[in-house]
Amino acid sequence: MPEGGRMTYLVTGGAGFIGSHLIDALLARGDSVIVLDNLATGDPANLDEAGKHPGFRFVHGSVLDDLMVDELTHQCDAVIHLAAAVGVRLVVEQPLRSLITNIRGSQIVIEAAHRYRRKVLVASTSDVYGKNSLGPLRETADRILGPPSIVRWAYSTAKAVDEILANCYHRERDLATIIVRLFNTVGPRQSPAYGMVVPRLVRQAIRDEPLTVFGDGRQTRCFTHVTDIVDALLRLLDEPAAIGQTFNVGSSHEISIRELAEKIIARAGSGSRIQLIPYDQAYESGFEDMQRKVPDTTKLRLLTGWMPRRPLDDVLSDAIEHAKRDLAACRRLAPPRATAIRS
Repeated sequence: MPEGGRMTYLVTGGAGFIGSHLIDALLARGDSVIVLDNLATGDPANLDEAGKHPGFRFVHGSVLDDLMVDELTHQCDAVIHLAAAVGVRLVVEQPLRSLITNIRGSQIVIEAAHRYRRKVLVASTSDVYGKNSLGPLRETADRILGPPSIVRWAYSTAKAVDEILANCYHRERDLATIIVRLFNTVGPRQSPAYGMVVPRLVRQAIRDEPLTVFGDGRQTRCFTHVTDIVDALLRLLDEPAAIGQTFNVGSSHEISIRELAEKIIARAGSGSRIQLIPYDQAYESGFEDMQRKVPDTTKLRLLTGWMPRRPLDDVLSDAIEHAKRDLAACRRLAPPRATAIRS
């Protein structure tokens, strides 16, 4: 650690939802941050507050740019690798882009971290477990995937390759790596554009539109507030014993998507109804989903003491208030409608 204990972090994908909240927390505790983001899915507005801080620097570029990643890694003390093609819709519609970004991008970042002996935290996903629905999943749980022809599993496979790369560099070349498998995360700044279920349903409820629930709605998920996720990441970054380990990060409060939609309607005071949409209409023919995704976070809790503090009601209240502000701002910025002139 540098003299004085202050670190400079390179955060790839830092203009995204989780990254921007993590950057705010790093800056607030006195660290410096360099962000590398190509803004393909990130939003510059997410970094408005961070941009006012003297310890912040933004670089518009891609993790696929070897020379840029090399230069920025050399300038930092540690790397937080969040950049990825994310969201079910993006993965289904652009599988090749997802594979290249997630595998080649991670390889470039991890190689640069090894070259300069920088600790690297690699963000993975609960999707690596595939269709394994056998209760709370420990980090050692089996992966159960469908056939390679179904592009849904390309994302799971790509992130698994990222993990394997990080583990190999740790075991064979003594690189300080930490892998986090993030489960469903919700909060301010999350976009509904890429298939993220809570912001999409919340905006439908606010507009009194039908809440489109894919499949039969009985599939269950666990939702964690982004501030709790950031807290977990900071604890792991500061914990030497986390090096070389993989951790689930997420809430264990399980809810079906239909129940989630009903709760959103009630909390938003909406007159919306629920509309079930078959997966092959929502995405593509043959699309497969996980029926259950519940993390076992015992490993994380025993090492760091972390537990989520924000209940689901708080998560949804924040999402609803954020969506209302966003929609109100969009209405203010919208050009006035043309009025017909009658002669």
